[in-house]
Amino acid sequence: MSNKLMAPAPWAEPITIYISWLRSANRPDSTIKQYSYRLRRFAADTGRDPFAVTVDDLTSYLGAEHRLWGRNTRRGARNALRSFYTWAHSTGRMTTNPALLTPPAPAKRGYARPASADAIAFGLWGADERSALLVLLGYKMGLRCIEMSLCHTSDLRREGPRWILRVHGKGERDRDVPVPPDVLARIQRLPAGWFFPGQIDGHLSNGHVSKLLSRALPEGVTGHMLRHSAATRVHKAAGGNIRITQRFLGHASSETTDIYTEVEEPELHDAVLAAAAA
Repeated sequence: MSNKLMAPAPWAEPITIYISWLRSANRPDSTIKQYSYRLRRFAADTGRDPFAVTVDDLTSYLGAEHRLWGRNTRRGARNALRSFYTWAHSTGRMTTNPALLTPPAPAKRGYARPASADAIAFGLWGADERSALLVLLGYKMGLRCIEMSLCHTSDLRREGPRWILRVHGKGERDRDVPVPPDVLARIQRLPAGWFFPGQIDGHLSNGHVSKLLSRALPEGVTGHMLRHSAATRVHKAAGGNIRITQRFLGHASSETTDIYTEVEEPELHDAVLAAAAA
């Protein structure tokens, strides 16, 4: 997704003011970036004046058959347009909100995609220190790529016999994650500062971390699949306690956590037979 797409002249100022409004509401940078792109894309594709758009324009755009969008992409575009036009209406720039009647696009339910043990071994075998630490932060501590990029030695602390890492999560939701001994040993070998130094504010970018993990792991295995593996393992170790797993992952909703936790066929088989025999 290109961030160099320029908004047509009539859209430039409204988008800039709207983005400032989102920032004043402390919306996450990822949301702001996504909404900005979706609005610029809509503006470029339709050529409509921003405040002359109708509900028919919006539904025609969102429902066009030639747009090979997945359900979640269509949902993201609708959310951006609804947010923009709710702002435009609320601030008196439009007398009506054309996005109110756009039909919802329910999110497709996800499913757990944990990386296999062989994939983890592949990722660690022969890996340099940086790549190995990235793999372990995902596999053993459940960190997102963007969270890995923001890890700093000042976020590591000791509480009695335990070591804790303060993780800077999505939506400015920080959380504390226990550090396993093998991960701790690698962290303690790092110089003071960012775990992964780079040119973006001193640390690697989210995208670069993702690329490094893709290079280290087998084809088809992503950094986010390491997080699914961590979630499944913690969920099992916690006896199926979804609240513990939710806190570990830093999710606002346990429904999201449920997507990350895989139930293996033998477990399902044993549970069904045990229930039948009760």
